[in-house]
Amino acid sequence: MMMKSPVSLLGFALLLLASSFASASIVEHSFHVKNLTIQQLCKTQVITAVNGSLPGPSLHVREGDTLVVHVFNLSPYNLTIHWHGVFQLLSGWADGPEFATQCPIRPGHSYTYRFNITRQEGTLWWHAHVQWLRATVYGALIIRPGAGRSYPFPKPHKEVPILLGEWWNANVIDVENEALATGNAPNVSDAYTINGRTGDLYPCSSNTGTYRLNVERGKTYLLRIVNAALNNQLFFKIADHKMTVVAVDAAYTNPYVTDVVVMGPGQTTDVLLEADQPLALYYMAANPYASAAGVPFDNTTTTGIIVYNGAAQSTPKMPILPAFNDTATAHKFFSNLTGLVNGPFWAPVPQEVDERMFITVGLGLVACGSPGNTSCPGPLGQRFAASMNNVSFQFPNKLSMLEAFFNNVGGVYTTDFPSTPPVRFDYTNPNNSLNRAIIMTTKSTKVKKVKYNSTVEIVMQNTALIGIENHPIHLHGFNFYVLAQGFGNFNRTMDSKKFNFVNPQERNTIGVPVGGWAVVRFRANNPGVWLMHCHLDVHLPWGLATAIVVENGPTSSTRLPPPPPDLPKC
Repeated sequence: MMMKSPVSLLGFALLLLASSFASASIVEHSFHVKNLTIQQLCKTQVITAVNGSLPGPSLHVREGDTLVVHVFNLSPYNLTIHWHGVFQLLSGWADGPEFATQCPIRPGHSYTYRFNITRQEGTLWWHAHVQWLRATVYGALIIRPGAGRSYPFPKPHKEVPILLGEWWNANVIDVENEALATGNAPNVSDAYTINGRTGDLYPCSSNTGTYRLNVERGKTYLLRIVNAALNNQLFFKIADHKMTVVAVDAAYTNPYVTDVVVMGPGQTTDVLLEADQPLALYYMAANPYASAAGVPFDNTTTTGIIVYNGAAQSTPKMPILPAFNDTATAHKFFSNLTGLVNGPFWAPVPQEVDERMFITVGLGLVACGSPGNTSCPGPLGQRFAASMNNVSFQFPNKLSMLEAFFNNVGGVYTTDFPSTPPVRFDYTNPNNSLNRAIIMTTKSTKVKKVKYNSTVEIVMQNTALIGIENHPIHLHGFNFYVLAQGFGNFNRTMDSKKFNFVNPQERNTIGVPVGGWAVVRFRANNPGVWLMHCHLDVHLPWGLATAIVVENGPTSSTRLPPPPPDLPKC
């Protein structure tokens, strides 16, 4: 057989590359964000919504496409949109978090987001990144393989987005502002939702408030599940059915068969559902995983209905759901997922580490102010504050951090975020709860600066200063490898033996186990300012965040380009 010459092989490769670019498309949408009156739980409520729907529109693109979204802010609130999990390679201006990468879109103004979808396939999502607007301003972002490529699993009969949400019988901005004014915890939600509907177990929901999915027996369905709830991690089950996990956070996994999916806010999970049961009706259901002992939470259950075509009308069968504090089930799910090494975008785990960080995460207190101030009913008469390495993050409000980075403007942030805790202690020992010597923190805008293309390893360690709970930590701009996770205090000598360098799962949001730790590693190959924060919205305003500032690379193709001319101004 005649061998092709290197020149012809190169020509063939270039032809394929040109074909790939030629097949990429510009996908364009408009978001009109304004008030929407909706009936839920026997009440009429005005919410902020996109294009008159809850959830907002699902966006469908292919890998390699350019997404253009024109956002018209017709609401009474400041607004930005974050494209959760999108890498934003050299397009950090489009990432969206308020005062991190842009100033807000003011009421009555508009802004156009434009970015490429590169080396990602699966389910991501978009949501507001200002105050609690994310409660109702969100939707799915579905990325299919580029032209000429297929899924690394059998093609499903149908693809269905399943967005899990959270609902308040109140204006969510008022709920948040009331909590911030008092320094106390906010009111818990009144319900959870599936695709914007509460389900049969809530009042006034059985006729119009339950999502229904019709299926044909013998067919396979790809459920693209998003946890869009503000403050709660959720269990998800379908009565009498198993699910096969094939991707998380738009990164393919080895197929993992389970009867329960667990997700923190911000996480996504793609599962294959085989409609292989007798013709009948079956509930899908989600209930909370609430790992913090003694803390109030919304202990209700939302439902949808799987309806087999040809089934007689009957009462749907209900799955047996885990208890709200079933940490064993949650940990089993989270720790058994592995990455698909023969997937289209898999890259080996970097072995050499340039930056090591050990970050404590948890709740603490910040000084209330003047003595005798009665507006701070928190523990010890202080305000709740959350922190990483005892730094309670405070967003700037005059200029975004990315603009300060690009224009070398001082006074917006400092680069002295500590890589290790300022004080070592028995992090997960409940006897340290309310320990006055270590519980107090202060507000500041400190970030960690790293060199372009450096490999960063982060140990995230839960603490018990007020209480222990599972914290979903989201890193903007990157996926990271989850090398290991466990309980208690991280011990490098012992726990590094558990690191998975062969096929670890890739994520953009990791649930740091309750009273435990997680170790992640990533390559900082995207210059800009990237938030790393808890995706429980109750904790973000309290300061459970920092930012990773990645320096520019050595060439024009590795440096952040100038901002768009219409970037909103502060």
